[in-house]
Amino acid sequence: MITLREILPREGGVEDEVVLPFEQRRHSRLRVVLASGRDAAILLARGASMRDGDRLGGSDASGALIAVRVIAAPEDVYRVTGDGLIRAAYHLGNRHVPLELGDGFLRLERDPVLRELLEGLGFEVAEAREGFDPEPGAYGGRHGHAHAHEHEHEHA
Repeated sequence: MITLREILPREGGVEDEVVLPFEQRRHSRLRVVLASGRDAAILLARGASMRDGDRLGGSDASGALIAVRVIAAPEDVYRVTGDGLIRAAYHLGNRHVPLELGDGFLRLERDPVLRELLEGLGFEVAEAREGFDPEPGAYGGRHGHAHAHEHEHEHA
């Protein structure tokens, strides 16, 4: 079995991929099946989460190093468009809704109550099946990669 223990820098080669929905990418410990059909265990530092495009590093049963790209699985989401999207983001943020900020759109998990709210504010809300990669937020704990160097420093 392949064991993936760290989030690597995004640049670089990969030997395989894993396609995961948002809910699974939020977990730091997970058993998965890679695109190649091989079984893998993701054992990241507690609190780490995976984003679309991340590279995970680890080794296979023989000890050979491997890098795996994380791909956001298509999910049932709303794609919100219209003028003044910052206003929509404000109202959704007040409700602690996981939200992806795109160029001219917002993406969020489907919820009829939120759809009604957004349409009531004058935004267009379309159902879509797309990868969902919301912002990690101010307390997202996004520093899950390992360091190959030693020195003292603080991380926010």
